[in-house]
Amino acid sequence: METKIKTGNEIKNSLGQFIGTTQWFKHWTNLVTYTDGIKYLAEETKSYWLIDLVASYQIKQKIREIPFQLWTIEVNLKDNTGKVTMKEDSDQPIIISQKLPYTDFPIEELQFYVCDGVILLKTEY
Repeated sequence: METKIKTGNEIKNSLGQFIGTTQWFKHWTNLVTYTDGIKYLAEETKSYWLIDLVASYQIKQKIREIPFQLWTIEVNLKDNTGKVTMKEDSDQPIIISQKLPYTDFPIEELQFYVCDGVILLKTEY
């Protein structure tokens, strides 16, 4: 049986099914954990690298001490470039900005949170 590959929009739309979480998954760095929804996102988009990217910034104590972090990934689907940013909240200035010279992440824009060391979808908050 052939498995249909989901589009970025199909994946993004399916993220709404995650409300709360039943499990927490520990990142290998032990700096963050992540939820069912984030695990699903990473599996469907083959983007465990995004969890690694967020975790890598948590090494800095001043970042790790920010209890609420709003992360955004923006992708130009035409040239496969992108950017990941982090703010303390939507009305705050950008604290972290990392360019992605190449990405195959299939979703044009997605926001998610890190709350007290847990990476989660907005619907899981």
